[in-house]
Amino acid sequence: MEPMEKEQTVTEQPKKRMLSGIQPSGDLHLGNYLGAIKNWADRVNEYECFYFMADMHTITVRQDPAELRKRSLNQLAQYIACGLDPEKNTLFLQSHVPAHAQLGWVLDCYTMFGELSRMTQFKDKSAKHKDNINAGLFTYPALMAADILLYQPDYVPVGEDQKQHVELTRDIAQRFNAIYGDVFKIPEPFIAKTGARIYGLSTPDAKMSKSVPEGCVFLMDDPDTIARKFKRAVTDSDTVNPVHFDRQNKPGVSNLMNIYATVTGETYEQIEAEFEGKGYGVFKPAVGEAVIEHLRPIREEAERLIKDKAYLHQVYEEGAQKASYVAGKTLRKVYKKIGFYQL
Repeated sequence: MEPMEKEQTVTEQPKKRMLSGIQPSGDLHLGNYLGAIKNWADRVNEYECFYFMADMHTITVRQDPAELRKRSLNQLAQYIACGLDPEKNTLFLQSHVPAHAQLGWVLDCYTMFGELSRMTQFKDKSAKHKDNINAGLFTYPALMAADILLYQPDYVPVGEDQKQHVELTRDIAQRFNAIYGDVFKIPEPFIAKTGARIYGLSTPDAKMSKSVPEGCVFLMDDPDTIARKFKRAVTDSDTVNPVHFDRQNKPGVSNLMNIYATVTGETYEQIEAEFEGKGYGVFKPAVGEAVIEHLRPIREEAERLIKDKAYLHQVYEEGAQKASYVAGKTLRKVYKKIGFYQL
């Protein structure tokens, strides 16, 4: 009898995991979308993705409760409309997973005062909210570290301005691991090359922000509003070579070119050739029109989803269950390592 041949099996490598979140502190804008969410949707086939609404972080600044609840639903609708399929991505609300707060407290005890005092966002927010410099505003980077480390991600997609938080998270994780062994995976910041940082249309030296609404394009803005904002975008007085990428000397134009490149897929060289010999009176409306058409299906789908609250509630419920399962495993491991008696 001839020996049976061994069946060859191919073991699929597990996907690397990616996690990120945005505070539901206002409508999503073009900077959020082009700098982060658009890229998130493109990665679903390559990575196991967890994305959340960071509602616990929003309360370091006083919020209107009804508005916060409304934004938490509306933002989920916008996420889905931007291409984040709940069947392929784990979408959830931070406060629905108690492990965030539980691990946040543990990591508070492994984060140094000096580290927190050096965080630039604490300095910025303290200056803006001098009547409410609360402990949460100071210690929120430890909660942010918990947000990340709970899910043992390989990568955290961030803008350049958020790298400091990932670096602190890595420091906290390495400190904890040095004491208790291999508990946390050390995550890497993942920064997109195109669209990683979108600047304000009226403030091209600062990132796009809802705090400067006249220079901020919101995903739910109507076409006329978007067109008006781009026509008023800050450029310069160059008439010789107007549409030319030069971040240092032509920040406004370079920002518009970056936006145009991200929504059309064109290179800077192609854009320069397309608008050669044409002034800003032609270029700015063209960028506005490209953005309008790019955002149109997103706005229309978000408007439809916002009306279906039962569906959004179901997405949050299922997302919380998936997230809690993964987060719970990490939290139990941490609790055991630090000596908490567990039932």
